Amino acid sequence: MKNIIVPIDFSNHSEYALKTAALLAKKHNATLFGLHMLDMQDMFLTESEFYQHEKAVFYLKLAEKKFKDFLKKDYLEDVKVIPIIKNYKIFSEINSISEEVQADLIVMGSHGTSGIKDFFIGSNTEKVVRYSDTPVLVIKNEMSNIDFSDIVVATDFSEESIPAYKNMLKTLDFLNARKQVLYVNLPNENFKTTTEMEKMASSFLMKAEGNTDRLINVNYVCDKSIEKGILNFSNAVGADLISVITHGRTGLSHIFAGSIAEDVTNHSTLPVITFKI
Repeated sequence: MKNIIVPIDFSNHSEYALKTAALLAKKHNATLFGLHMLDMQDMFLTESEFYQHEKAVFYLKLAEKKFKDFLKKDYLEDVKVIPIIKNYKIFSEINSISEEVQADLIVMGSHGTSGIKDFFIGSNTEKVVRYSDTPVLVIKNEMSNIDFSDIVVATDFSEESIPAYKNMLKTLDFLNARKQVLYVNLPNENFKTTTEMEKMASSFLMKAEGNTDRLINVNYVCDKSIEKGILNFSNAVGADLISVITHGRTGLSHIFAGSIAEDVTNHSTLPVITFKI
């Protein structure tokens, strides 16, 4: 892990993300890119071009000063931090910035169990989770360490999720943690028997890892929704991180339809890391 992006809006939650990213950076000698987005697109609609320029310069200088003060943290000592200020919509800009700096991870904060609201202008944090090609780690509370030892990996065992699953294993390898693979069985037309689930898991692992060694860490639970199944299982086993594979605009693949990734991210009290198919 070499480069980490941390979107910052000067809130407590973005500071939680910054502190977590700093811990990761120190552990892996990575560079932090602090990203602040200035939303000035609708600010100057009635202004002349001259005044638009004047105001833009003023707000940019103000943001630069505030950003500089915000980054004066003891925990950032000995961490290389590169500040970036952009005037774009956060969810569309992050991918291009991530590509430019070759980011390995995006670390963001959110408002705990109350969900992601009023953060980066409405639901843009959710859009980052859904659209980002780079893995996104969402932090709910201040973290004093990053000693993740037990990770729940939610999957639907679909073939199209295999590349994201491999990326997940590669990204999380540095944590050296136990990974508990989880399949949530729903009481509807998609209900699977134990034999069917075991067959799916074996086939998936053979294609993804070339062996079925991880079968010993595969878990099957039945619940009323995918979100509840993931959260209930994670709490029951004492997990300290949840990993979810997303499917871009349409949410998670197959049984992970709709906005499961966003729902898990919103309602989990644990950190959540997402990987896009």
